[in-house]
Amino acid sequence: MRPHLLTRTPSEVTVRRLSSSNLMFPFLSETPPITMSGIVSPPSPKQPIIQCRDAAALPKALTRPVVVIGNFDGLHRGHRAVIEAGRHLAHQLGRPLAVLTFDPHPRSYFRPDEPVFRLTPDPLKAAILGHWGVDGLLVLPFDAKMAATSAGDFVDHILFGSIDAAGVAIGHDFHFGKGREGSPHFIAEHAKAKGCAAVIVPPLTAFDEPVSSTAIRAALAEGDLPHANHLLGYRYLFQAEVRHGEKIGRTLGFPTANLRLPPENSLMEGIYAVRVEVDGKVQDGVASFGRRPTFDNGAPLFEIWLMDFSGDLYGKTLNVECVKRQRGELKFDSVEALIEQMHRDAAEAKAILAAPPAEDAPSLLPL
Repeated sequence: MRPHLLTRTPSEVTVRRLSSSNLMFPFLSETPPITMSGIVSPPSPKQPIIQCRDAAALPKALTRPVVVIGNFDGLHRGHRAVIEAGRHLAHQLGRPLAVLTFDPHPRSYFRPDEPVFRLTPDPLKAAILGHWGVDGLLVLPFDAKMAATSAGDFVDHILFGSIDAAGVAIGHDFHFGKGREGSPHFIAEHAKAKGCAAVIVPPLTAFDEPVSSTAIRAALAEGDLPHANHLLGYRYLFQAEVRHGEKIGRTLGFPTANLRLPPENSLMEGIYAVRVEVDGKVQDGVASFGRRPTFDNGAPLFEIWLMDFSGDLYGKTLNVECVKRQRGELKFDSVEALIEQMHRDAAEAKAILAAPPAEDAPSLLPL
């Protein structure tokens, strides 16, 4: 288990007064204070997040928003720091808070033969952002037109044009525009010229490495859930639809909900203690993710046995939270030996799930 240490890298700060206001707003500023665990207490529940895919057709409720920009795959602690900086600015300005992101992930557009393990696809991203109290999610298509858009055109025609942003919060490493020519300081200078506020958020580090989606993917691939969850700031979770399987679990006394994860998902195979949101209610469970070597060694499936549930789940989309990886997948000499181990796994999972969440990785369920 790695020790948990989070720090923020210092950055220069410049604060100027907007001539049209009696308030002080940063053109270039550090983020507002965040807790030592890198997570800010979630806001009170709000109405569902507004989702939009057209910058020229924002709903009235998102008029002149403060915009937080980025790819935000993973929605980890570093992303949360940027979002909280945007929330702080939106509160100062009295404007709604909107997150601006892109689909598909730009890397998928430029390198389609290298699929990206998406930690938070758009539906899950919207659910988490809504849980955090963000007012709107604007997802712009990353296509040939967007890839060819210059940084200047993006800022002038989209950010401060169609969207008419009242302020902007961006991470220190965000680059955009054709050839990645645009930088956070490029946005800040354009914001300054338009009399708008811009906040550049410095990096958040853990264990002498930046908090990043890449580091989280690597931790999940290694089966290191504590590290992945610490970097995320909450327990890793995914969404998937229940599909029909071979119904082997029923014959073993453990009927399972079978989920197919995307092939690019690199979560390490094994046995997991999980919590699952079903129709707004959270259930405890134990899951086997793998190829079922005792039976067929087939395509990977995430098979969940819910401890205190009976009902039809086929076709339902579940929110699945991974709490702990208990062991690797094994091949057994007999079905009886497998069943004995499944009972041990279930008992261990029940004990794990009875413990309170780690302070640095709380549960987000129910979403």
